[in-house]
Amino acid sequence: MKICYFNDYRLGVIKGDTVVDVTDAVKDIPHIDTRDLIIGLIAKWDSHKAKVEKAAADGKGVPLKDVRLRPPVPKPGNIVCMAVNYMEDGTLKERPQINAFHKAASAVIGEGDTMVLPDVPASIFEGEAELALVMGKPATRVSQADAMSHIFGYTCFIDGSARGLPPPGNVFFQMKSRDTFAPIGPWIVTADEIADPQNLNITLTNNGQVMQKFNTNDMAHNIPRCIEWASSIHTLNPGDILATGTNHRGLNSFMDGDKIELTVEKVGTLKFNVKDELKRTWARTTRSQHKDKGGEGPHTPQTGGKYAAK
Repeated sequence: MKICYFNDYRLGVIKGDTVVDVTDAVKDIPHIDTRDLIIGLIAKWDSHKAKVEKAAADGKGVPLKDVRLRPPVPKPGNIVCMAVNYMEDGTLKERPQINAFHKAASAVIGEGDTMVLPDVPASIFEGEAELALVMGKPATRVSQADAMSHIFGYTCFIDGSARGLPPPGNVFFQMKSRDTFAPIGPWIVTADEIADPQNLNITLTNNGQVMQKFNTNDMAHNIPRCIEWASSIHTLNPGDILATGTNHRGLNSFMDGDKIELTVEKVGTLKFNVKDELKRTWARTTRSQHKDKGGEGPHTPQTGGKYAAK
């Protein structure tokens, strides 16, 4: 099942190229406003799944092209992002130590929205293509053997980054948690729809050009291990997001006017825009291309606009 939010945060189920409003079928779940309803539905899925299925089967769909999709989890309690969790096409000789960081939940945007690049002296702005897990039930110190049963579903996720901010070595919060730096969507695909999330192709295009292309089978630490490790630190609750990391070799500059499309096999395609009022520029090269050309540092330098080297 594909579950989404649309228009004024109505809860919907995707049927082909239409969406069926199922909000009223689950309105008995306590919530402050409809943006909270998905969290309650996830937590009570076992008792409400049949209601959602019936409402989706009986309801009349509205064409997807006529609605505005919203982030499928507008207000997650936690966004946990795995760090350096890919073997980078075999270029890493040793598996990295498992690690992660938090991203602010207020950074979430959705399908068709705009990532806004702030006026800060970043050396580059990037967005990391990732498969994200949407947690389905509380996970506290779960084992790898039990980890997959805690997943409600999957969605596309972009980990926006403002790299190179001062002071060096003390930047993760200001690099990762900027407003609009967590595009997710376009919907949640429930876990029963994807037999093997550890073998999914991920592709990111920037203005139609393929920049990132990799498979989730290249993870340094697989999905059960990520859940086991993260849940050993704090409880993962229903609706929490756990982003599983990216292959950094394809990271590229995000600039004003860019049209980004992230496709995760069997999940969907998330589309969003990039805006930079300062119109800063970088070469349109990936990290691996920059390295192959013998460039200094991990990424291409800024070529124009405010904060460019004189």
